[in-house]
Amino acid sequence: MNYNWNWAVIFTEPYLGWLLKGLQLTLTIACCAGVIAFCIGGVVGICRTLDVAPLRIAATAYVELFRNVPLLVQLFIWFFVVPELLPKTWGHYVKRDLPFPEITTAIICMGLYQAASIAETVRAGIQSVGRNQRFAGLAIGLTTFQVYRYVLLPVTIRTIIPPLASTFLATVKDSSLALTIGVLELTAQSRQIEVYTFQGFEAFFAATLLYQAVTVVVIFAMQYLEKTLRVPGMLSLAQK
Repeated sequence: MNYNWNWAVIFTEPYLGWLLKGLQLTLTIACCAGVIAFCIGGVVGICRTLDVAPLRIAATAYVELFRNVPLLVQLFIWFFVVPELLPKTWGHYVKRDLPFPEITTAIICMGLYQAASIAETVRAGIQSVGRNQRFAGLAIGLTTFQVYRYVLLPVTIRTIIPPLASTFLATVKDSSLALTIGVLELTAQSRQIEVYTFQGFEAFFAATLLYQAVTVVVIFAMQYLEKTLRVPGMLSLAQK
């Protein structure tokens, strides 16, 4: 293969700066989307375990809708279709006046998409606690809200830490799809370096190392958090 290797290019400005900015944007999208996903997914997951039929049906519909449509398709719908369906002034604001519309769209879309996965994780975590603890809480006079607040959720959160870590890492990797709507995240910056320097192997290898570094940090952080919050004698959801 006739290829001129030049590893120094990834340490040369402005290319090193491009990679770091791409990494920063990738983490920003992943963290913001993760907050949205955790908040919405937690509520949806809880609703899926309630005995209230309308809430359970609505939560199930949400999960099936967002989980069964590819993320790339959802990105295109949110970025190209939704603004056209809004009233004219709103659509114009979203497309023209909203600061960083591509980044905002990516965050909202990925947050709603991953919320479906977190909802299923929360549902499975609550159901793994066992119905006896719920009945015991109700028997001593706790309301349904109090049973979730003081009995089910404290245990559930501890058991679902490993699946939550996997979901966050999936969000980090899925953020690379945001380049299709013009977001200059890490993969897009690597592609841009290849276009400018024709050193594609080096650029994408550097991006791979950065993704791996993020993965290692998240895994160790989650392992520490899991060990700190572990309930003695109780397995995590990932170990069951």
